[in-house]
Amino acid sequence: MNRHYQFFASVMAGLALFGAGICEAAVVRPAPDFGWVGIKGKSTLRSMRGQPVVLVVAKNAKSRAFKKQVKRLRGIYSQFASRGVVFAVAFTEESAPQVPSDIPFAIVNDGPGTAAAYGVEKDFAITVIGKDGNVDYTTYKVLPSYRVRDVIQNSFAVQKVARTNVP
Repeated sequence: MNRHYQFFASVMAGLALFGAGICEAAVVRPAPDFGWVGIKGKSTLRSMRGQPVVLVVAKNAKSRAFKKQVKRLRGIYSQFASRGVVFAVAFTEESAPQVPSDIPFAIVNDGPGTAAAYGVEKDFAITVIGKDGNVDYTTYKVLPSYRVRDVIQNSFAVQKVARTNVP
């Protein structure tokens, strides 16, 4: 019986240390900075700290994957807007002064450079960057809008605030 108690006590102590480490976690995969020119002048990813950012990398505004991703995001864009999500696009083959979409995309100044900084070697990628500047999710596939929403909702920064607001 004493052996079981010692095992249980060591497991609980380990969980307490593990839990303490989670609450104080730092940015694990810092997102490389990029910039764009917007309505208010020049902006950077760094200046958007505190807001989730969705970065889409595509060949151009007419690419099939980009159009498909925009169509999927459009369905719940109002939920993204209410959370202050910033959408940015980095075109690797051409820069488009406007993106044919209801979603306001910030067009990254150096699309090919940004794609390289994020390690994108394919024609399409989508990256979700949390409020803390951490790369929370990257994929080379078009995502359903609910998956993007889930990644934003379940980021460390959001969950930390949610845990501190529990009575």
